Amino acid sequence: MAAFVARYARAFADVVTQEKLDTAVLDRQFNDFLATWDESVELRELFVNPAVAAPRKVAILDKMNEQLGLWKVQRNLLALLINNDRIGEVGEVIAAWRVEMRERQGVRSVEIATARELSEQDRAELVAGVGKLAGAQIQATFKLDSSILGGTVVRIGSTVYDGSVRGRLERLKEVLSS
Repeated sequence: MAAFVARYARAFADVVTQEKLDTAVLDRQFNDFLATWDESVELRELFVNPAVAAPRKVAILDKMNEQLGLWKVQRNLLALLINNDRIGEVGEVIAAWRVEMRERQGVRSVEIATARELSEQDRAELVAGVGKLAGAQIQATFKLDSSILGGTVVRIGSTVYDGSVRGRLERLKEVLSS
């Protein structure tokens, strides 16, 4: 993620927090905008085209907003991205804002990789354990990765906890070779 993406996300999160805005409504409205953005190649090309003046792009955004009903703060964020030639990364900015808001609310995003499908009970126990490890409420996404052979690999932010069989074998190999 580019550094500017995190700056925009934090700044927008500051505004949302200061204004005590409903993040669920903002989230739904961003989904509507992103659906329009993703569905229309022509719209994306127009917005990222440097030959089209920023005021014209903002006018198009305002016309779209008549249908989308974005809140003023969202419209202003999008206009700012347009004016600073960053609208092409709007999806990344929104995703980073969502992560920032979850973290401010004490919820950490966690990715858990396992070698086999887990039962609901196993998932719940694993989520509870990872929550204690993270010291926060977590929002977990699970993925299957047969290359780890067994165990789990947990990613919390940039920290990786490797409890996989493959990871253990690699660490053992390093110890034996040194």
